[in-house]
Amino acid sequence: MAYWLVKSEPFKYSWDRMVADGVTHWNGVRNHQASNNLKAMRLGDRAFFYHSNEGLEIVGVVEVAREYYPDPSDEKGRFGMVDVRAVASVVTPVTLKQIKTDPELADMALIRQSRLSVCPVTEAQWSHICRLAGLAEDIDGDRALSA
Repeated sequence: MAYWLVKSEPFKYSWDRMVADGVTHWNGVRNHQASNNLKAMRLGDRAFFYHSNEGLEIVGVVEVAREYYPDPSDEKGRFGMVDVRAVASVVTPVTLKQIKTDPELADMALIRQSRLSVCPVTEAQWSHICRLAGLAEDIDGDRALSA
Protein backbone atom coordinates (compact mmCIF):
# COMPACT_ATOMS: atom_id res chain seq x y z
CA MET A 1 0.00 0.00 0.00
CA ALA A 2 1.19 3.49 -0.83
CA TYR A 3 0.30 6.67 1.04
CA TRP A 4 -0.60 10.10 -0.29
CA LEU A 5 -1.89 13.53 0.62
CA VAL A 6 -4.61 15.24 -1.42
CA LYS A 7 -5.47 18.91 -1.03
CA SER A 8 -8.80 20.63 -1.35
CA GLU A 9 -9.89 24.16 -0.57
CA PRO A 10 -12.76 23.74 1.90
CA PHE A 11 -14.93 26.34 0.17
CA LYS A 12 -14.72 24.25 -3.02
CA TYR A 13 -14.86 20.73 -1.53
CA SER A 14 -14.65 20.24 2.22
CA TRP A 15 -14.05 17.19 4.36
CA ASP A 16 -17.65 17.42 5.60
CA ARG A 17 -18.87 17.19 2.02
CA MET A 18 -16.49 14.28 1.36
CA VAL A 19 -17.99 12.41 4.32
CA ALA A 20 -21.54 13.20 3.17
CA ASP A 21 -20.78 12.06 -0.40
CA GLY A 22 -18.97 8.90 0.74
CA VAL A 23 -17.20 8.51 -2.63
CA THR A 24 -16.18 11.18 -5.12
CA HIS A 25 -13.93 11.63 -8.12
CA TRP A 26 -10.72 13.59 -7.55
CA ASN A 27 -10.67 15.70 -10.70
CA GLY A 28 -9.35 19.02 -11.91
CA VAL A 29 -5.66 18.21 -11.38
CA ARG A 30 -3.70 20.01 -14.11
CA ASN A 31 -0.14 19.82 -12.81
CA HIS A 32 1.86 17.05 -14.53
CA GLN A 33 3.66 15.92 -11.38
CA ALA A 34 0.41 15.77 -9.38
CA SER A 35 -1.19 13.94 -12.31
CA ASN A 36 1.65 11.40 -12.30
CA ASN A 37 0.97 10.87 -8.60
CA LEU A 38 -2.69 10.18 -9.41
CA LYS A 39 -1.56 7.67 -12.06
CA ALA A 40 0.58 5.89 -9.44
CA MET A 41 -2.34 5.44 -7.02
CA ARG A 42 -3.70 1.91 -6.63
CA LEU A 43 -6.94 0.54 -5.22
CA GLY A 44 -6.82 0.62 -1.44
CA ASP A 45 -4.03 3.20 -1.19
CA ARG A 46 -4.72 5.71 1.56
CA ALA A 47 -4.43 9.50 1.47
CA PHE A 48 -4.68 12.27 4.00
CA PHE A 49 -7.36 14.83 3.14
CA TYR A 50 -5.83 18.26 3.63
CA HIS A 51 -7.70 21.57 3.75
CA SER A 52 -5.63 24.10 1.80
CA ASN A 53 -5.94 27.90 1.78
CA GLU A 54 -8.31 27.84 4.79
CA GLY A 55 -7.54 25.71 7.80
CA LEU A 56 -4.22 24.41 6.49
CA GLU A 57 -4.62 21.07 8.23
CA ILE A 58 -5.10 17.35 7.73
CA VAL A 59 -8.71 16.59 8.61
CA GLY A 60 -9.41 13.10 7.31
CA VAL A 61 -8.35 9.96 5.49
CA VAL A 62 -9.59 8.68 2.13
CA GLU A 63 -8.96 5.48 0.21
CA VAL A 64 -8.54 5.04 -3.54
CA ALA A 65 -11.78 3.43 -4.76
CA ARG A 66 -11.07 3.60 -8.51
CA GLU A 67 -7.72 3.91 -10.25
CA TYR A 68 -6.76 6.60 -12.76
CA TYR A 69 -9.15 7.23 -15.66
CA PRO A 70 -9.78 10.15 -18.06
CA ASP A 71 -11.06 13.39 -16.54
CA PRO A 72 -14.02 14.50 -18.68
CA SER A 73 -13.51 18.12 -17.58
CA ASP A 74 -10.18 18.16 -19.45
CA GLU A 75 -11.14 19.16 -22.98
CA LYS A 76 -7.70 18.24 -24.37
CA GLY A 77 -7.77 14.74 -22.84
CA ARG A 78 -4.35 14.99 -21.19
CA PHE A 79 -5.34 14.58 -17.55
CA GLY A 80 -7.23 12.05 -15.50
CA MET A 81 -8.64 11.44 -12.06
CA VAL A 82 -9.21 8.79 -9.41
CA ASP A 83 -12.18 8.08 -7.17
CA VAL A 84 -11.72 8.25 -3.41
CA ARG A 85 -13.84 7.00 -0.52
CA ALA A 86 -14.02 8.67 2.89
CA VAL A 87 -12.45 6.42 5.53
CA ALA A 88 -12.01 8.34 8.77
CA SER A 89 -12.12 11.78 10.29
CA VAL A 90 -9.07 12.64 12.35
CA VAL A 91 -9.51 12.94 16.10
CA THR A 92 -7.12 15.90 16.19
CA PRO A 93 -6.42 17.93 13.02
CA VAL A 94 -2.73 18.11 12.15
CA THR A 95 -1.81 21.63 11.12
CA LEU A 96 0.72 22.79 8.57
CA LYS A 97 2.47 24.64 11.39
CA GLN A 98 2.87 21.36 13.32
CA ILE A 99 4.14 19.58 10.24
CA LYS A 100 6.68 22.32 9.47
CA THR A 101 8.11 22.28 13.00
CA ASP A 102 8.20 18.48 13.44
CA PRO A 103 11.69 17.09 12.63
CA GLU A 104 10.16 13.72 11.64
CA LEU A 105 8.17 15.48 8.91
CA ALA A 106 10.78 17.96 7.68
CA ASP A 107 11.19 16.19 4.34
CA MET A 108 7.47 15.91 3.51
CA ALA A 109 6.48 16.79 -0.05
CA LEU A 110 3.77 19.02 1.44
CA ILE A 111 6.54 21.30 2.69
CA ARG A 112 9.08 20.86 -0.10
CA GLN A 113 6.55 21.23 -2.94
CA SER A 114 3.83 23.28 -1.32
CA ARG A 115 1.92 23.95 -4.55
CA LEU A 116 1.51 20.25 -5.40
CA SER A 117 -2.13 19.17 -4.91
CA VAL A 118 -1.44 15.42 -4.81
CA CYS A 119 1.78 14.29 -3.18
CA PRO A 120 3.33 11.12 -1.78
CA VAL A 121 3.70 10.41 1.93
CA THR A 122 6.27 7.93 3.21
CA GLU A 123 5.25 5.07 5.46
CA ALA A 124 7.15 6.66 8.38
CA GLN A 125 5.43 10.01 7.80
CA TRP A 126 2.05 8.27 7.55
CA SER A 127 2.57 6.47 10.86
CA HIS A 128 3.75 9.60 12.62
CA ILE A 129 0.85 11.76 11.36
CA CYS A 130 -1.66 9.04 12.28
CA ARG A 131 -0.31 9.17 15.85
CA LEU A 132 -0.52 12.98 15.91
CA ALA A 133 -4.07 12.82 14.53
CA GLY A 134 -5.21 10.22 17.06
CA LEU A 135 -5.75 7.52 14.42
CA ALA A 136 -4.69 3.90 14.25
CA GLU A 137 -2.47 3.26 11.21
CA ASP A 138 -4.76 0.45 10.05
CA ILE A 139 -7.96 2.51 10.14
CA ASP A 140 -11.13 0.51 9.53
CA GLY A 141 -13.37 2.86 7.58
CA ASP A 142 -16.59 1.05 8.45
CA ARG A 143 -16.04 1.86 12.11
CA ALA A 144 -14.18 5.15 11.82
CA LEU A 145 -16.86 7.27 10.15
CA SER A 146 -19.75 5.86 12.16
CA ALA A 147 -18.04 6.42 15.51
